[in-house]
Amino acid sequence: MEKDQVVILEKRGVILVSGKDAKDFLQNIITNDINKVSYKNSVFAALLTPQGKYLNEFFIIQNNIGYLLDCSENSTSELIKDLSKYKLRSKVEIEDFSSEFVIGVINNSKFRELQEELKSNENTITYRDTPIFLDPRNEKLGARIISNLEKLYLTIKKLSLKIIDNKKYYSLAHKLGVPEIGLINLKDQLFGLEANFETFQAIDFKKGCFVGQENTARMKLKKQTKKKIVAHIIISKIKYR
Repeated sequence: MEKDQVVILEKRGVILVSGKDAKDFLQNIITNDINKVSYKNSVFAALLTPQGKYLNEFFIIQNNIGYLLDCSENSTSELIKDLSKYKLRSKVEIEDFSSEFVIGVINNSKFRELQEELKSNENTITYRDTPIFLDPRNEKLGARIISNLEKLYLTIKKLSLKIIDNKKYYSLAHKLGVPEIGLINLKDQLFGLEANFETFQAIDFKKGCFVGQENTARMKLKKQTKKKIVAHIIISKIKYR
């Protein structure tokens, strides 16, 4: 992607987790530390099985109601279902907001330019009331914009960006060893460490408990990770459109 280009990932899902207990609820189950999430910082995180295997992955962005989860296509309903299993008596609302938001991706150089304009060096900036954050998995994947479609097009026009085919973005992700398409094929097939969640900054081993934490911590301590997902594995697991 060039500096004047933008990709629109229209099929991403967006979930809103809100309510009095939203922060504690997420902290108890996700692999990353929810205390890191603010208007100035967004994170990548995962939900694992109790055995520590891959279930789902998502970005977490703070908004004025709660937390927005930017998740992979075709996983929204399953993620809501999996999250709801842990709701119990918590005062939490878990809602599908996919129809309200769309995800855009810009070049990291463009993001740095916006940081300079806003005099910020934070991971997440707010531009025209829209959060934009640098991808924690790999800076080369650029920065993500989460916005409603109309506002996104206004932002694109304001920044004089050219919309390009999202296949170029998926191709870049593939070259970097970051799976983006067909992630349902990885479900329950890999442990969190095998899915590169530590490399992608999705796991915080200092935060305390999370679902699958015991097995994940043991594997890290004993260095038992015997395989890792890389580009050629992505090819075998994922069918590109």
